[in-house]
Amino acid sequence: MARQIPDDRLAQLIDAATRVFIEQGYRRTQMADVAAALGVAKGTLYLYVESKEALFDLVCRYADQPRAAPSDVSFPVRSPKAGETLRYVRDELGRHQGVPALTTALSRKRTDTVATEVATVVGELYDQLAANRRRIKLIDKSARDYPELAKLWFEGARAGFLELFADYLKARIARGLIGRVPDVAATARLVLETTVFWAVHRHFDSRPEEVPENLARETVVQFVVRALTNKETL
Repeated sequence: MARQIPDDRLAQLIDAATRVFIEQGYRRTQMADVAAALGVAKGTLYLYVESKEALFDLVCRYADQPRAAPSDVSFPVRSPKAGETLRYVRDELGRHQGVPALTTALSRKRTDTVATEVATVVGELYDQLAANRRRIKLIDKSARDYPELAKLWFEGARAGFLELFADYLKARIARGLIGRVPDVAATARLVLETTVFWAVHRHFDSRPEEVPENLARETVVQFVVRALTNKETL
């Protein structure tokens, strides 16, 4: 008699595998580790997924929305073709790359509300990072083991934002809307890393900050606005 697979097994599998890959990185993760996290025997895990490569491809696609995985997935999930995972991540980063509010601000010749403009850019950045926090942490943790994947994030998406935000700072400083800073590139990096910590990394800390998400977001936004514009309120 065929073993009945629970309807929510795919979402459970994605969630368990994501947690293990984030905790241990790609190289150290073993199928037995994922099986233990899922609460099944290692042999049972192979009924659901063909290989570790298949698992990693699966979590790269659905880490932040495990229940968005197609309901008609056929078990066991097959291993991806060579380069397929990288192509998917590259396409996703290209599709979501950039902060539209920042692009709009750069195209704007002048503004009388720079504090609101900065708040909109940083708030949108925070939201994008928060919506993809597990996938970002997954790439960050696997950087040493999967350098091609890390390059897409660190040299692609992250570098792209830093370049645009540095250009934005230069333009607003030149017009006297933002105070001068010792180094524009360092300031852009400070803004990004502060936002990344609160939107992404703090959630994976062994002793995470007990701050509600909406308050964390508002704290980051207000901090950056005041630091750049010396405004007490928006």
